[in-house]
Amino acid sequence: MRKFLERILKVLGGLTLAVMFILVIWQVFTRYVLNNSATWTEELTSYLFAWLTLFGAALVTGEREHMNIPVFIETRSEKTQRIVAILSEIIILLFSMIVLVYGGIAISKLTMGQMTSSLSVPLGIFYMALPVAGALNILFCILNIKDIMEEKIRFKQKKSLTEASEELVSGAEDVSKHINGGEN
Repeated sequence: MRKFLERILKVLGGLTLAVMFILVIWQVFTRYVLNNSATWTEELTSYLFAWLTLFGAALVTGEREHMNIPVFIETRSEKTQRIVAILSEIIILLFSMIVLVYGGIAISKLTMGQMTSSLSVPLGIFYMALPVAGALNILFCILNIKDIMEEKIRFKQKKSLTEASEELVSGAEDVSKHINGGEN
């Protein structure tokens, strides 16, 4: 199920990015070549960007790549790391339930009567990205907790802060080399 959801989010993300690219090109073309700017493209691109960002956040949650400071946690025992990981997932789950799902449904209902300026579409449709992304986050958090409890996610205790930070720096150097095409 996880792989299926991740694949769908990646495909939707790619398609959304492609549509946004085409809309921006069309916006530039109509503004500078036709001298008659298509205002609806700018508005739609903004809403698509919001959807893309929220679905990207759900994907990051599913891959457990959200922001963290591993240096301090990795020096603790595997059991402590597992407990902290579960607590982290629970916090994300609660945030998703309260802010994204509950708050998203409330704001969507509130704005269903308002129309967007250029598209003439109920604004609440665009706000539906919040509860949809929240539901995806909740599902991914549940799957992550299940994987942590079933020990499908491995934790390894580092001997010291120095070892943990050196590994972090080494990973950053690898990323830098990759970005710079092997140069550093």
